[in-house]
Amino acid sequence: MAWLKAGLVAIAVIAIDQATKALVVANIARGQHRDFILGIDFTHVRNDGIAFGLFGGGGAVLTAITFVAVVGLVAYFATHTGRRWLWLPTGLLVGGAIGNLIDRIHQGDVTDFIDLSFWPTFNVADMAITIGVLVLVLTLESGSRDAPQPAD
Repeated sequence: MAWLKAGLVAIAVIAIDQATKALVVANIARGQHRDFILGIDFTHVRNDGIAFGLFGGGGAVLTAITFVAVVGLVAYFATHTGRRWLWLPTGLLVGGAIGNLIDRIHQGDVTDFIDLSFWPTFNVADMAITIGVLVLVLTLESGSRDAPQPAD
């Protein structure tokens, strides 16, 4: 059941991420800015690095590192499927990584569009990755508190 839940979360993240990016590409020219709602705007930009444009121009290296990280996460998940709630961050992280990898493979960079003015522009996959990391830390930390402590 954990595999199914993680898979469904990943598929949902990929679908929402790719659909929103397609809408942005179709309706907002690169570099164009549109007001959305109070405090959130849409600005169509491309990012050839990782979060916040770090390591721009990394291309194949970033793709390989992302692939290795996803394989590592899935391997960890495969050996800990019984761990409570681990399916959620796994699905979020895998879905977010694949959503951005699809962009990198098809266009060489990632479409970002959510602009908070005080934060670098990002997308749905980036949100899933960020939330996934936070939930993963909480999941791992809560599991370590539940584990019995060795006797001294």
